[in-house]
Amino acid sequence: MTAVHGESLDIRTPDGVADAYAAYPDDGRPHPGVLVIQDGFGLRPNLRALADRIAAEGYTVLLPNAFYRHGRAPVIDLPDFIDPSQRPEIFQQVFPMIRELTPDRLRSDADAYLSWLAASPRVTPGKVGVTGYCMGARLAVLTAAMFPERVGAVAGFHGGPLVTDTPDSPHLTVGNIAAELYFAHAGEDRHMTADHIDAFDKALEAAGVTFRTEVYPGVQHGYTQADTAAYDEEAAERHYRELFALFARTLRP
Repeated sequence: MTAVHGESLDIRTPDGVADAYAAYPDDGRPHPGVLVIQDGFGLRPNLRALADRIAAEGYTVLLPNAFYRHGRAPVIDLPDFIDPSQRPEIFQQVFPMIRELTPDRLRSDADAYLSWLAASPRVTPGKVGVTGYCMGARLAVLTAAMFPERVGAVAGFHGGPLVTDTPDSPHLTVGNIAAELYFAHAGEDRHMTADHIDAFDKALEAAGVTFRTEVYPGVQHGYTQADTAAYDEEAAERHYRELFALFARTLRP
């Protein structure tokens, strides 16, 4: 894999300044752009390492702090190893911030992030890839629906909720999507039950979206995140293989 350079930066949005992490191959050449959308625990060393690994495959990666309205990362105090069963107050802190990411706020934020990628000399012209984890998978779908002319690939891992009874449910927006999608659901995930997955797939089929969904059996919501109790190494490695295959066939000339 290619050597990677990582740096912290700020991106101006209509609501302020989002701190972010960018990673790209250290070869002086531009590469396809990728937006990584965090899970509910936020921008932290584990996600920076994930961004580095994507960059090492030949991409310029942007990882913003989605909770920037509440401060710079780390927005909340997190242990090095996150076990929510031992620290239930973590969810009490993050859920209000997740709920505040309304479609209007997401639209303005995503526009700023995608504009940064489009303007960067380290990014090749053309559509970008988006990958999201947990809540980030939901936001990735909405971003692709809001900006179909700018997003060429979307991957979501242990995402949710993707099917709700609210007007802004991601499954109701997929008719606008022009990207290819890949979703890998956790086999043990109350946020995305078999009924939810079926409804999401049917919405994608009806919209004519190119997609593939899989269920990784026996793993928990959060299986990609090495700093959490849900981590599953085999499933996490599988997620990288599928992610890189998706980006290779959609973002490469």
